[in-house]
Amino acid sequence: MEKRNWVTKMKEGFQGPFWVANIMELFERLAYYGQATILSIYLRDHLKFNEMQAGQLSSIFGGLIYLLPIFAGALADKYGFRRAFAFAFLVLAIGYFLIGSTGMQIFSGFYSNFNLYWMMTFIVILTAIGGSFIKPSVLGTVALTSAPEVRSLGFAIYYWLVNMGAAIGPMIAFFVRDAYGIEFVFLVSAISCALMFISTLAFYKEPASRANEKRADLKVIFRNLLLVLKNKRVMPLLLIFALYWIMFWQFFIVIPFYLVDYISALSPVEIIISIGAWTILIFQIPVNRLTKGIPTTTAIIIGFVMAVACWLLWFLVLPITYGVDVQILGNTVHLSTLVIALGIIIFSLGEQTQAPRFYEYIADIAPPGQAGLFQGYAFLPVAIAWAVGGTLGGWLYKTYGISGANKPEMIFLVLMLIGVVATIAMVLYAIYVKRLAKK
Repeated sequence: MEKRNWVTKMKEGFQGPFWVANIMELFERLAYYGQATILSIYLRDHLKFNEMQAGQLSSIFGGLIYLLPIFAGALADKYGFRRAFAFAFLVLAIGYFLIGSTGMQIFSGFYSNFNLYWMMTFIVILTAIGGSFIKPSVLGTVALTSAPEVRSLGFAIYYWLVNMGAAIGPMIAFFVRDAYGIEFVFLVSAISCALMFISTLAFYKEPASRANEKRADLKVIFRNLLLVLKNKRVMPLLLIFALYWIMFWQFFIVIPFYLVDYISALSPVEIIISIGAWTILIFQIPVNRLTKGIPTTTAIIIGFVMAVACWLLWFLVLPITYGVDVQILGNTVHLSTLVIALGIIIFSLGEQTQAPRFYEYIADIAPPGQAGLFQGYAFLPVAIAWAVGGTLGGWLYKTYGISGANKPEMIFLVLMLIGVVATIAMVLYAIYVKRLAKK
């Protein structure tokens, strides 16, 4: 009987657009993380940029793709999620193809007429504009098509599917890179987004609850952007989360460089980085059920502490394991690879503890008709982290990596200290929110 009630809740608690939007997000994340895991290596080793340039381009791409949702979310609220999805997937398909084309022999004659750095800058900006409409549209759909009693589960399902894409995308990228070349990974991402453009037109329907919503004038919508900035509960939390995401994005900047330079030039970078996503796939729903009774701020603090533990582990243990091999099932494995994998698992367990609760928290405080706007703002810390973290990671690696001081443990120490600051700030925020509630 209990099982039947749970199944009934699943059927009645989520409307049709919930599932369509989440499946499209799965394929968008497959495309994004497939290319993200190899982007820094592609820029440095294939297009011959240095670490700083690779970090700067990553900062521009990642920063904009997560900053622009603040404005894209407002536009999605005005013109509808269906139009936003269609625009996003079309531009993403074009953008990913163009990024890959810069490294394809067939287009070498064309790109030789331009400064490649500035050409790539233009392409990643274009791609980011398209991608910025995805998150607020998906999360806005989840918020509007989930019944209140299953909304927390709805965001957990969303996050689980995001990480399915983050797990499968890098695996596909690994095999495509090995069989055809690293530049063709971006072609696969382009094809995935093109298919989702078609799927939007064929299957996605605007949430029924939006039919009776009064659409605000664009002037009002953009005025509301400033209201979010003044929100005493939201903005401090977003700024704290920026520190957390600075640590996270180094998995795509610093760690690929470290794997290739310090462990093996043949390291399966994509597979190793995807371990975090696989961990979330396995444990996300159980962790969500186990931690649903924990206050949101407490869940976030736990996630932050586990992130600090990841970088602390690498700071203390990786220098000891450098060059040490172990035998596993008759195969020789670099011990450092196992240590990196363990750190990623620890980080991801913390991430899945706090991330769905964070998005639910933002959804709960969003005023009627501003679901897309507030969910767009939920990615402001990710944008800040990418804008700062890409350049910071490139600078840290150039300074302390193999071509600099050759003390990579200093990189891990700096990132661990960033996590410590974030954790302390989150504890103070929890106290601050309690005092606001009493007023």
